[in-house]
Amino acid sequence: MVLKALHATLLFFLHIERRFEPWFRPAFDRVFRDPLAKFIQALINLTRKDEGLALAEEKRLPDEDEFLQDIIETMAAQMRNHFQPGSYQRGGNTKTHGIVRATFTIREDVPVHMRHGIFAEPRTYPAWVRYSGPGPVMPADIDDVGFVSMAIKIMGVPGPKLLADESSTQDLICICTPTFVTPDTKANATLQHWSLREMPIFYFINPLASHLRDFFMQSLWNETQYNPLGQRYYSCVPYLLGQGQAMQYAFYPASTVTRRIPRLPLRPPDNYLRENMAQTLSAQDVDFDILVQVQTDSFRMPIENAAVLWPESLSPRVAVAKLHIPRQKFDSPAQFAFASNLSFNPWHCLAEHRPLGNQSRARLRLYQELSKFRQQMNATPHMEPTGNEVFE
Repeated sequence: MVLKALHATLLFFLHIERRFEPWFRPAFDRVFRDPLAKFIQALINLTRKDEGLALAEEKRLPDEDEFLQDIIETMAAQMRNHFQPGSYQRGGNTKTHGIVRATFTIREDVPVHMRHGIFAEPRTYPAWVRYSGPGPVMPADIDDVGFVSMAIKIMGVPGPKLLADESSTQDLICICTPTFVTPDTKANATLQHWSLREMPIFYFINPLASHLRDFFMQSLWNETQYNPLGQRYYSCVPYLLGQGQAMQYAFYPASTVTRRIPRLPLRPPDNYLRENMAQTLSAQDVDFDILVQVQTDSFRMPIENAAVLWPESLSPRVAVAKLHIPRQKFDSPAQFAFASNLSFNPWHCLAEHRPLGNQSRARLRLYQELSKFRQQMNATPHMEPTGNEVFE
């Protein structure tokens, strides 16, 4: 009871702070974000050991399968606590702000060493793009933790896929922080237990096993969100880019979008992020540049530790594609129901883009089993979209 009261107090002050951030956070980020990130990363790297791995080489964690099973069971318990049969939502990336039609176009000037998989040749694919909040609950947007994610399902991709339940899709999953909330699956299992107890802040500040460096790193990018269409997104974890080469990818907005949050510092509309998306796409198209960063140093750019930020000084991000979201109306009930029926999994991919690292290996079973569980509880079958879906 004491811990819950303390957690509620910390969360209350965080919610208050979120309402005032838009007046000071942009200036803070411009001046302090990069230097603080470099300092925090230096502290993280001080405690890491160079294992002498090759580029794109993986190394399994001890007891990795046990940690994964723990995560699956704990997240399923969270879902049972929060949802009723027929209305189950995802255990993570839970609240759908919107799902929109898009095209994914590969540039003609992709560097030769990056021309693998979907980046092999200039081409345009249809895509669905889902924007969401973190979960496992769905609060008013201003009371969320300052986090938003983007999942892209590219369709019409030829070639065999690593996950056989979809034959023509390539999924890209990214979030608004350049490093992941946990460094590995062992830490993620601990976070899920604190989340199950509805006190996730204590994962970071528990004096017996703190993750303060990760907390401060996440805090540099967790902030009051204004419009999912204007945010940068990062893969956080690595993927193959052809044989023996690893990459991370990022989506950088190339359009100016609506930023206004009504009624601050009081309570904005509960779904103002969705409303800002709808207002933006009723008036204009939106574009993102897709940038790829290739691993060049196996220690400074690790495969198995997702809390380490890959330095751009070692490997700059290179533009390889563009995501184009045309003007559209997307907020019909039928389209939101469609978003609930989709299954996003980074293992929906070509072998040239196999997910790498312990948290990516975990996602194979984690996403697959929790997606099946959600669809069973809602009595909705798995579906593979084509891009030709029509909603009234």
